[in-house]
Amino acid sequence: MKRFICRRPITAWHAVFCLLLAASAPARAAIPPAESLLPSDTLFVVTIPNFATLKTRAGLSPQWRLWNDPAMKPFRENVETRLKKQFVGPLGRDLGVNLADFADLPQGQLTFAATGDSGNGAGRQSPGLLLLLDAGHNAGLLETNLEALKRKWLGSGKSLRTERIRGVAFSVVTLSSNDIPPSLAPFFPHGVPVQELGRPPERPKACELVVGQYRSLLIAGNSVAAVAPVVAHLTGSAMPALRDDASFATDKLLEFRNAPLYYGWFNARALFRILKGLPSATPNPEAPTVFPRTQWGEILDAVGLSGVRSISLAFRQNADGAENDLYIAAPQTSRAGIFRIFATERKNAAPPPFVPADAAKFWRWRVDGRQSWRSLQQVLDGVSPAAAAAIKAAIALANARAQLTEPAFDLREYLFDNLGDDFLGYQEKPAAGAPPGTAPRSLFLFSAQNSANAIAAVQTLVSLASHSEESPPAPDDFEGHGIYSIPLGGGAAGGNFLYCAAGGGYVALTADRTMLEQYLRGAAHPADSLAATRALLQAAQRVGGARHGFFAYENERDTMRSTFETLKRSGAAMRTSPPGFHSRFAALSQWADFSLLPDYDAVAKYFYFVVYAGDSTAEGLSFKTFAPDPPALRLN
Repeated sequence: MKRFICRRPITAWHAVFCLLLAASAPARAAIPPAESLLPSDTLFVVTIPNFATLKTRAGLSPQWRLWNDPAMKPFRENVETRLKKQFVGPLGRDLGVNLADFADLPQGQLTFAATGDSGNGAGRQSPGLLLLLDAGHNAGLLETNLEALKRKWLGSGKSLRTERIRGVAFSVVTLSSNDIPPSLAPFFPHGVPVQELGRPPERPKACELVVGQYRSLLIAGNSVAAVAPVVAHLTGSAMPALRDDASFATDKLLEFRNAPLYYGWFNARALFRILKGLPSATPNPEAPTVFPRTQWGEILDAVGLSGVRSISLAFRQNADGAENDLYIAAPQTSRAGIFRIFATERKNAAPPPFVPADAAKFWRWRVDGRQSWRSLQQVLDGVSPAAAAAIKAAIALANARAQLTEPAFDLREYLFDNLGDDFLGYQEKPAAGAPPGTAPRSLFLFSAQNSANAIAAVQTLVSLASHSEESPPAPDDFEGHGIYSIPLGGGAAGGNFLYCAAGGGYVALTADRTMLEQYLRGAAHPADSLAATRALLQAAQRVGGARHGFFAYENERDTMRSTFETLKRSGAAMRTSPPGFHSRFAALSQWADFSLLPDYDAVAKYFYFVVYAGDSTAEGLSFKTFAPDPPALRLN
């Protein structure tokens, strides 16, 4: 055999070409991001662009470090043992696989999406459901696990066929509700079959599960039609993808920059258009109903959802904390309903000087109160005329009751048309040594053009709501302010009152008179203020500041103490309670023994505070949160 040897010298251009070819090979093999794979009619998507990165970042978060703290070991081991015994183990046996073999599969993107008509709608639109999982270097393990699943299906007698989509093999298995594993049945409750008179019974519909693998990517969907666009994009098709949708492209520039660990996008306009196009149920003369038929178009218009283009969210875990962004693309020109109610005015929402630095919670909302009340009435008129009529009847009753002593009283004029543009409240941290279940002291304030009329309206509404027949005492004078004590009824010893006063430009309400006196005193002579807290000022900048109409703060180091204590008491009670005992934590108690939680002081270092901010622009509404890492963890 002759050997052919090329004796032509390798030039620099040859070397450069070879290097470029080698460098481009991994890029060609990489799985494109979700927006490049999903079809342009995608209705909803949540994606983790890089699961390995998410795991690494999550391992550094305060929550994960709390979970792995030695003080949490008894509680953590109890949860893990119960989870394996009650869920992981049974599910693995039901599926005939070892779930541990799947734990390390996600390496790249992990995406769940709902798309347009899946092809299984039998003449009606039915969403296509998709799961995309990039196994990265675990592509071989993914292939092995899929083969094991197919053998399991065949061994159980299920009908299994193979479909090829652009050369990629997919296994298609038909499933029914009876195929839901017993371990998953509690998560998929079955409704009681109802047979309507004069109509044949509806047969349970079988569904398909379509599963295949392209390189390192697992593709699973509820129909061949649902997975076909993904395969087309993977194999070079030029058909439109989600990235080509104008709304998604706009939201991506606004919300999905700076590498979020995960993000989601909801095509509100498309889905609500589908809902508005659904035909109304045909009346059945043999089974008449007194309830009106649901008119989706009218409801969506009244609530304001018809004016929403899209909703997006993004999460980032940075070196100094965690950020969450939520954006509702609801242009001002089409904004209506609840979105007009919650749209803030771009005014200062920072804590006023009288809010103390040790407040556990604070919120402030700058919104036109009168306009918001009118918008709420319009929503109720469109969604539930009966509820709107009930509110009007309650207003008429309040007017009739108050006019017995004040003929000029009009609740609309005294309260709703009297509202200003500033609403706020704050809560003190739980008092040390307070009895279990004691609510922390809190104060609510709102601005009004005429504070005297507003107080009279509050007195009338509270008395009507509490059904108290007790006559209110005369207002007390406190440093030039009148404090009104409004009976709440209930027969509490020593009286049970809501205290109300005007001062500092607000009408203030609280169930604790001492707190009201502190406010009236502090409104003129502020002490240490939350607004001057350096850490709060720095964190506020991460959410765009506090001058866009909504701002809130929570000191989780204080509020989580009561949560821990409540959970521990509940866990101890569940241990000693008789069979059949129910509490609000009964559902959680099957997964964890909360009595094993450590003393709060042992883990308090993992909690700090979080700030929230909202903004309204001509294009939409945004809501941002930032939780800085606790200082004690930054040193480790």
